[in-house]
Amino acid sequence: MKYCSISEAAARFNIPESTIRFYEKKGLLPLIERDAAGRRLFSEDQMALLGTVICLKNTHMPISGIKQYMDWVIEGDSTTELRLEMMENHKKAVLAEISTMTESLKGIDVKIERYTNRKTKET
Repeated sequence: MKYCSISEAAARFNIPESTIRFYEKKGLLPLIERDAAGRRLFSEDQMALLGTVICLKNTHMPISGIKQYMDWVIEGDSTTELRLEMMENHKKAVLAEISTMTESLKGIDVKIERYTNRKTKET
């Protein structure tokens, strides 16, 4: 099995190594293996889990929610329904946030147009 180092994992996801260490400390990456020297080793499965953590974090799921999700992943198939419900609820929250941001963006566009017109009149 091929493994990546923490620096390779950080580079693949374009995040600092310190972020990966933080995620591990918070219990979001419970399956990380280590070599004899104590260096973190990431298998493809562990890289996929890291990608999931990053996805959930980027969509503003709280650390506690991500931790719960990862705990359920570790528990296995018996938690499939719980994970499905969590993902469905999170998707609804993300879509609501996108809607709010889209509406807010319209207000920003109005301001940009107003200031652009004002600037054009001044010249």
